[in-house]
Amino acid sequence: MTLSEDEINTLSRIRRTIMKMLKDRGYLVADFEINMTKEEFISKFGENVKREDLAFAKAKTNDSSDQIHVFFPEEPKVGVTMIKNYAKRIIEENFSRAIMVVQQKLTQAAVESMDKFSRVLHLEVFKEYELLVNVAEHVLVPDHQVLTAEEKKTLLDRYNVKETQLPRVQVRDPIARYYGMKRGQVVKIIRPSETAGQYVTYRYCV
Repeated sequence: MTLSEDEINTLSRIRRTIMKMLKDRGYLVADFEINMTKEEFISKFGENVKREDLAFAKAKTNDSSDQIHVFFPEEPKVGVTMIKNYAKRIIEENFSRAIMVVQQKLTQAAVESMDKFSRVLHLEVFKEYELLVNVAEHVLVPDHQVLTAEEKKTLLDRYNVKETQLPRVQVRDPIARYYGMKRGQVVKIIRPSETAGQYVTYRYCV
């Protein structure tokens, strides 16, 4: 079935946002993948593109073994069976992290089924409309940098504080989700300052 121009444009924008999001997370993403035009998108996937054909995997820039799998279920409604099948396949392919882009909100049973795989697979779920706009590119959103475990330890030691004493950010916060943050991680936030040049704060993900 040939998609409408609006549907193709939507999928093209979603793919662009994901590519930029993964690059901001430190994955190896080429500029041409982020800057792909709608015409180039059609040339690559065709006018009758299937969502499942948009699936891809990316590795971290500094660790090729650290990979993430991104997939787009064709079915509008994703239930327990589909979650189990996707999770099993991804785990068998040795991925420990994945992003699923869905058309509709997951059923409660599907959400609960994800918990069964949480120890071996960190599965993130985004609805398509959430990826039409890149939240990190909003003019009011400052630069965010998720600290490594070593950087976090250095920070806490330097200021002699516990992580729980830092200001908090919810794991479901749009920016925390954009950067794929997990509970316990710390993010460095850099804001411009008229007096100091820049103003740095840190937040602990809960």
